[in-house]
Amino acid sequence: MTDSAPDATAAVTAVTRANQAFYDAHEARDYSALAALCEQSPRASCTHPGWPMLRGWEAVSQSWRAILDGPGRTQFILTDLEVHIEGAAAWVTCNENLLGAGEASAVAAVNLFVHSPNGWLLVGHHASPILR
Repeated sequence: MTDSAPDATAAVTAVTRANQAFYDAHEARDYSALAALCEQSPRASCTHPGWPMLRGWEAVSQSWRAILDGPGRTQFILTDLEVHIEGAAAWVTCNENLLGAGEASAVAAVNLFVHSPNGWLLVGHHASPILR
């Protein structure tokens, strides 16, 4: 964490909670909860493993709906998590250890957050498979 603000610890805690809420909503397949955690603007972006870059809330939103409405459930076990904050921007890097449909895989992820009057909102998600 590189922010030197007096409440830096509180900011890291808030970003960590927002990040976990994102994964909790994904596991619960709760689109409304996931959407409430996101900045719904043209600057939203997302790259799912194996997908092209999606830009703008409309495209990002459609992708989350398709994933959450799709078959199977995924459980996330996050490891190697780090939070960094610079002013009103934060990023979380982690490994997503995925369990689902009798299979396990790992994905390296970066989640980008921006601070808003409503707290920390996810504005970018990038996930890339870790090859074995």
